[in-house]
Amino acid sequence: MRILFILILVALFTNCKKEHPHSFKVMTWNILHGANDISNGKENAIAIIKEIDPDVILMVETYGSGKDIANALGYNFHLIAPKRTPLDDKGTNLSIFSKYPFGNRIDTKFPFYLGGREIIINNQKIRFFSNWFHYLPWDDAPENMGKTAEEILEWEKTETRYTMFQNVLPYLKNYAKDSDSVPMIFGGDMNTPSHLDWGENTKTIHNNLVVPWNTTVALEKLGLIDSYRSLHPNPITHPGITWDTEDKDDSHRIDYIFYKGTNLKAVKSETYHVFFNKPIVINHKKIMYPSDHGFVVTTFELYNSK
Repeated sequence: MRILFILILVALFTNCKKEHPHSFKVMTWNILHGANDISNGKENAIAIIKEIDPDVILMVETYGSGKDIANALGYNFHLIAPKRTPLDDKGTNLSIFSKYPFGNRIDTKFPFYLGGREIIINNQKIRFFSNWFHYLPWDDAPENMGKTAEEILEWEKTETRYTMFQNVLPYLKNYAKDSDSVPMIFGGDMNTPSHLDWGENTKTIHNNLVVPWNTTVALEKLGLIDSYRSLHPNPITHPGITWDTEDKDDSHRIDYIFYKGTNLKAVKSETYHVFFNKPIVINHKKIMYPSDHGFVVTTFELYNSK
């Protein structure tokens, strides 16, 4: 009977562990020129991050400010750049911050717009990628360009953004194939709308157009999940805007956190945005906003690997 009792306790403990996954929070933010375009911008970025309190940050437009921000907040810091690049290099775009220990580097031939780092969370390895794609071609209201959906997709291929994505797509394909054993999280400033925001349910606000935007469709085909839209499937009630210029009609969701992995699940996602150099209120604290981009925060649950 004693042995049976012990076996029952072991089974209950094992099931309990399975039912209580490890939770962690990821933030992606283009801080704009190292957050240096307003007075005390870097300090304000630090204050905003402190209030959000993410476990991992995928940063864009780091431009020399990342190490100071990481030191002020106690994060491990990885600059996405060739080895031996000074951590305060003002020409380096992307970086990753983590409260958890780092694993191996994930280098690409295109570090200005894609790179990553393994992070060890709850004794499990996850591959994190920070990303930026060029804004061109850009139009504030693509639905008013007088083009069909097919013509918009061809127009999107005419400038830098599409070429950048094609350059890094082989890397994403390789890591997506391996995501059952090593989950991946990919986030940043993609400077493109999403096909999930331009579907049948949004035709009335997009001049009757349904546009399968090239980049987000390609990521979906790789099995990557748009964390915000997966949890807020209605783009009318939850547009998730991260780009909006004061006094202009140019609002779009162009900053994202995607993920893929059998033992990884997004359980909460929010977007935050105010206008550049206007106050943002977080946890009842008013902070002047140093960027022209909003940010995305997604909470994940990580289950025990099988």
